Amino acid sequence: MKRPSIKDIATLAGVSVATVSYVLNRKEGQRISEETRKKIFEVAETINYTPNKIAKSLKTNKTKLLGLIVADISNEFYSHMARSLEDKALKLGYTLIIGSSDENAEKFKKLIELFSQQQVDGMIVAPVSGSEKTLENLINIKYPIVTIDRYLKGVTIPRITIDNQEITESTTNLLISKNFNKIIYIGYETELPHLLDRQHGFEKAIKSSEKPVDVQYLLVGLENIAEEVHLQLGKLLGKTPENKALYFSSNKLAVAGLSYLVKNNIKVPGQVSVVAFDETDAYELFPTEITYIQQPIKEMAEEAIKLLDGQINNYVETGKRITLSAKLVSKASLQ
Repeated sequence: MKRPSIKDIATLAGVSVATVSYVLNRKEGQRISEETRKKIFEVAETINYTPNKIAKSLKTNKTKLLGLIVADISNEFYSHMARSLEDKALKLGYTLIIGSSDENAEKFKKLIELFSQQQVDGMIVAPVSGSEKTLENLINIKYPIVTIDRYLKGVTIPRITIDNQEITESTTNLLISKNFNKIIYIGYETELPHLLDRQHGFEKAIKSSEKPVDVQYLLVGLENIAEEVHLQLGKLLGKTPENKALYFSSNKLAVAGLSYLVKNNIKVPGQVSVVAFDETDAYELFPTEITYIQQPIKEMAEEAIKLLDGQINNYVETGKRITLSAKLVSKASLQ
């Protein structure tokens, strides 16, 4: 038996295929009468068109599906975030579908399009560099969307972030107070604002210090991270480092750096002290407990779901921003 199509609905309802597509995808902006919309939905239900998606939502005009796009679901931060978001969404009756952009703007765009075709009620995204236009297109049609962890300058979307600059500044001040011979900042060559906020916090603390601080930077791209960190860290530390501190601006950088320290038998904190932004189970494999900055993942997830649900149900204004506080968890890696 032939599966009912949009063309079948258009024929029975006496309207164009484009009109049917526009109505079933719940897009705004076109002058389609309520009578026409109602007729299209009635025909769709009558011929049993995609019952799992449309028939369930004919009365509410909602699918109760949410889309989540993260940079890399294999990163523990995002996998834990996805789990927390899923738990919070389920409490409100939503089902979460997930995709990874792999820091690729084109893949990010395709995931946005795919989720739109799946008729998700809204999306939570960690945007990538170069995805401004994609997000602006969603803003223009008033599509419910929230950015989490990250944001892009000049793009006004409700967002959940943490105090990246402030927590990095206070952590750097702590490092300065311990009088290390050298402090090395390990970060990324990137245009992503949330990562630059961390670097700016570090720089602000160094510049405002009342005593001179010997600082070096190790900045790598988003690819071949371990290889680059190993190569540059070897040059900066030498074979027998003394009284130096390493500040890793992400857990991925930290894991790469810690593997170098293990391979080269560099003692932590005997020769080098370590602080990492964000946590990971991989730290448990290191012989010394790692000092890290903890992000409030569950709170971020809860606020993101509330913000998105508010847009879907028309009670949250566009552009609302929530900044949450991270905290330093002190362990043995920092003397």
